[in-house]
Amino acid sequence: MPKTPKRLAETPAALDLQDPRGDVVADVLGASLIRHALYRPLEAHAPWGLRMPRCDRASFYLVTRGSALLEVDGEHSHVLSPGEVAFIPQGAAHVLRDGATTKPVLVCDGPYSSSLVPRSIGGRGVTTTIVAGFFELGHGREPILLQGMPPLMVLSASEPTWGPWIAATVQLVLVESAAPRPASSIVLQRLADVLFVLALRSSRRGTQPARNCVAALSDARIYEALGLMHTRISEPWTVEMLARRVGMSRSGFAARFTELLGEPPLQYLARWRVARAAELLRDTNEKVESIAGRFGYESVPSFSRAFKRWQGTSPATYRRGAASQGSRAR
Repeated sequence: MPKTPKRLAETPAALDLQDPRGDVVADVLGASLIRHALYRPLEAHAPWGLRMPRCDRASFYLVTRGSALLEVDGEHSHVLSPGEVAFIPQGAAHVLRDGATTKPVLVCDGPYSSSLVPRSIGGRGVTTTIVAGFFELGHGREPILLQGMPPLMVLSASEPTWGPWIAATVQLVLVESAAPRPASSIVLQRLADVLFVLALRSSRRGTQPARNCVAALSDARIYEALGLMHTRISEPWTVEMLARRVGMSRSGFAARFTELLGEPPLQYLARWRVARAAELLRDTNEKVESIAGRFGYESVPSFSRAFKRWQGTSPATYRRGAASQGSRAR
């Protein structure tokens, strides 16, 4: 664990650590997503089929007319009906086609056009209309929110809890993508974020709940501990301190936290500090020394070691890569 610097509460910069996004999930979501999503309407005429390789982005498909067979590696196939949204959060390889006997065409991984003009594929048979969506989920290691989530999630408007929200969001996506207007790209970006959150909420209701921040919502004391770590991120927390604050024994707290989050408390904290630091490196020009101090690191070398452990690269290299990717996306 990094040593704590002089108390940041003595400096104006400390105020920034009280994240205005509010709750823990909103905080993690804000640090995980890059600010661009791409949509592509498809007019698929039977026979048609697409094979997508594994990639570093989340994908979702919304069938507006007809049906489509979706096969995700390691999962049971699913026939998508109108109004259903298939969400592939971790970029698993998958096939989308009109039927099991159709040979799919490999789609090369790479930049996708942001055009909302429908793309026609397949032959001359029955038509299926699909809105495909893709959005990046950050550089380096897998975002905290996605760890433990299933490779495929299907959101349905008939689901009793989230159905009305899903139906309303789907309708907005359809309207905005069918008749693009000024700032449609911004509206669709926000709708992609909404679909992402709905998928996260739905993951709590499965027979095998996800092991991440969303799963921790089910335990008030663990969620309280997460709140402490997120709002006071530079604090030199120990497992004993956190357990005492939420009214649990040290061993009981550590075991329950690891069960729900999939990793020990201080490992989660170290990784979250690096995730927030990566957000600042990506989105601001703040100096590395200043960012290191914000998150409790006494020196740039100690911060760099922690950053490389969790992101696989140095802070400077990460910042250059993020800037380059942002330039290509514009």
